[in-house]
Amino acid sequence: MLTQSDIAPLVALALEEDIGSGDITAGLVSADEKAIATVITREPGVLCGTQFVDAVFDAVDSSLEVAWLKVDGDKLKANDTLFTVSGAARSILTAERAALNFLQMLSGTASYSAKLAALVEGTSARLLDTRKTIPGFRLAQKYAVTCGGCHNHRIGLYDAFLIKENHIAACGGIREAIETARANAPGKPVEIEVESLDELSEALNARADRVMLDNFSLDDMRQAIALNNAQAELEASGNVTESTLRDIAETGVDFISIGALTKVIMPLDLSMRLS
Repeated sequence: MLTQSDIAPLVALALEEDIGSGDITAGLVSADEKAIATVITREPGVLCGTQFVDAVFDAVDSSLEVAWLKVDGDKLKANDTLFTVSGAARSILTAERAALNFLQMLSGTASYSAKLAALVEGTSARLLDTRKTIPGFRLAQKYAVTCGGCHNHRIGLYDAFLIKENHIAACGGIREAIETARANAPGKPVEIEVESLDELSEALNARADRVMLDNFSLDDMRQAIALNNAQAELEASGNVTESTLRDIAETGVDFISIGALTKVIMPLDLSMRLS
């Protein structure tokens, strides 16, 4: 779960850019008017972002009462009711857009993650996200990925090594890069990207923890698995699409990294109605 320190700055920013000097349209409604709003989904998906919704309504008006019928990670059917919020109509209307923006975006990521996870069901491959996230929303998007049944790669540049082509060139080679990583940060996982079977052999000889197979063909992936012989974890990356995903998973790789998990955002279609 996300913490309030993860959520509060994003909520504050969302409300500042939306409300600004004041919601002049909600001001048309009497301050004494009470209402109950119901939020439904118009399409199937996976729910994510309930904490953001709670935080938005609380920030706008702490007297509003939100009641959830679903929780993060729940599979949704079209027309399912997600939650109700009751209290001052003016406050509900002011908070509506920001609350639904968070919920739609994160549920969209969770839903797409669930769709891709289903494509590799029955294989041993685990799907990983990347650092290709919306600035400021990394933790939220990565949380949404897990709600959809996929997994997180490293969170940032600080928690694990991912040595890529330019790092290798700057360090003087694969072995040199791996040895320097071990010396600089003992205990941190060391992953290195390779572009050929020869480079894979070098990485294995240097005892990398995980090797990323960059744009390998299916045949080369199978050869990589045989060459690896369970010495390191193997991760496939590059040219991964919905149509190629199952074939890649069936080669036997341990992980498949997919930037689209957080780059492709198809917001879940939600609707709020006041009564």
